[in-house]
Amino acid sequence: MAAPGTSIVPDTFEALWTEAHGRAAMRKGTLAAAEAGQVQVRTLHSAVSRGTELLVFRGEVPPSEYGRMRAPFQEGDFPFPVKYGYASVGRVEAGSPAWLGRTVFCLHPHQTRYVVPAASVHPVPDDVPSARAVLAANMETAVNALWDAAARVGDRIAVVGGGVVGLLVAWLAARIPGCAVELIDTHAARAAVAARLGLRFSTPGTATPDADLVVHASGQPAGLVTALSLAGFEATVLELSWYGQRAVSLPLGEAFHARRLSLRSSQVGHVAAAQRSRWDHGRRMALALSLLAAPELDALITDHAPFAELPAVLERLAAGAPDTLCQRIDYA
Repeated sequence: MAAPGTSIVPDTFEALWTEAHGRAAMRKGTLAAAEAGQVQVRTLHSAVSRGTELLVFRGEVPPSEYGRMRAPFQEGDFPFPVKYGYASVGRVEAGSPAWLGRTVFCLHPHQTRYVVPAASVHPVPDDVPSARAVLAANMETAVNALWDAAARVGDRIAVVGGGVVGLLVAWLAARIPGCAVELIDTHAARAAVAARLGLRFSTPGTATPDADLVVHASGQPAGLVTALSLAGFEATVLELSWYGQRAVSLPLGEAFHARRLSLRSSQVGHVAAAQRSRWDHGRRMALALSLLAAPELDALITDHAPFAELPAVLERLAAGAPDTLCQRIDYA
């Protein structure tokens, strides 16, 4: 049991569940009393993953990946009904005394309040606003991607796909001394966001060829084709996009072998191999949160809506919404 004065009185909450293909709804529940070593969090903000979360919303998680794709505090099973999500920022309102009143990030689905082990929350640095901290999971993915890519000082780096993860990868890469970084996207409106982050922008037709490293994050097979076309001799193309059940056709004839290209995947579920002996998930998340102190990253949060509108927000995002980058959800 929790120590005297720190027990958590059971209370109600609301959570978002995807109940069928393209349909989500709110469900109410009751919080269990916390045990020792747990915290109760009242959510301030969450964010919608436009990649993985929308694949879940559309029921496109392959059966072979049902186990690997489970989120830390997911309830239900794929395909439906399922409570899914992993970008929650809140304030600890009860539980372990050392955490009381602290703003924390947690890999938790969209829910108004929740009880989790204290080891599952990460303190948000004082210089990172809670509304920006929703980018932590995306930043963690971008950090891991650059570790996997092994970007080097002076590299010419192309990032194909100007979504949140692609923009964060490009922003981080541009801070490696001597690197020339180019963000490539078919959506010309991304140029304005790239400019706010200090990045050079091109469309596929104007992109610079012969890159030393290409990172693909568009989520579209055509983007990966573009990435392969931009890679120079013996360059690496790092694939960040996950396609769910979609088949991907690639031009692996033509000059693919003659240029001796390397195509490899990156996925945030495991710390990059080169760092794994020294870094765990907690240390990596702490780094990701600290990197969010840069105020220019607010440019990535283009939309916000109250929690009550989240089912409609998911429908809108699934229908397209090309101008939306990070969709933040705000809780009263």
